[in-house]
Amino acid sequence: MRFSRLARHLALAATAATASVASADVVHWADANLVIPATFAGLYINVEARTTGSSKSLAGWDINPYGAGSLLWYSPMGEGVLQLPKYTGAGSLALGYVVDASGTFLDDTTSEFVEGFDGFWQYNASNYFGFSFMASDGALHYAWGRMVVGATESNRVIAEIAYESEAGVGIAVGAVPAPGAIALLALAGLSRRSRR
Repeated sequence: MRFSRLARHLALAATAATASVASADVVHWADANLVIPATFAGLYINVEARTTGSSKSLAGWDINPYGAGSLLWYSPMGEGVLQLPKYTGAGSLALGYVVDASGTFLDDTTSEFVEGFDGFWQYNASNYFGFSFMASDGALHYAWGRMVVGATESNRVIAEIAYESEAGVGIAVGAVPAPGAIALLALAGLSRRSRR
């Protein structure tokens, strides 16, 4: 039996959507643009609610980057920023690094800046960090963030954050939600039109 062109596009879209189920549960805050003040309080961030505040009174806060002279991190007990093996503070992660239960998460730590060495934070660059947080479902979730650091440690902006919506499931640094089947259908239709 021959497939019509529409049926063929639907079949391809369904196959692509099924293949990307593993990353379909990623929640991505692509436009976070959170300026971290160079103060002792810094910024308290509730990842799920996408809210921020200047004190612990922020309901459900998950992570608190702060510090006037250094980039420090504070988290509720039991959660925190990922430490790479052989490092003493929060690590700067490579794209694709998996943030999961196998890591060591620190609830009170510092980012170490050493130019030109993997795992250390870099000036005038995007640095990726991993963290864990207790979500509103009462379970531990894993996440990554991208912080743009300027010429000094006190010049920093969290540009984006992504987390796995399923408790206990790891997430690769840089993972974002996969396009849905409808979006793939639209793309297939556009590519067909452009060939005419």
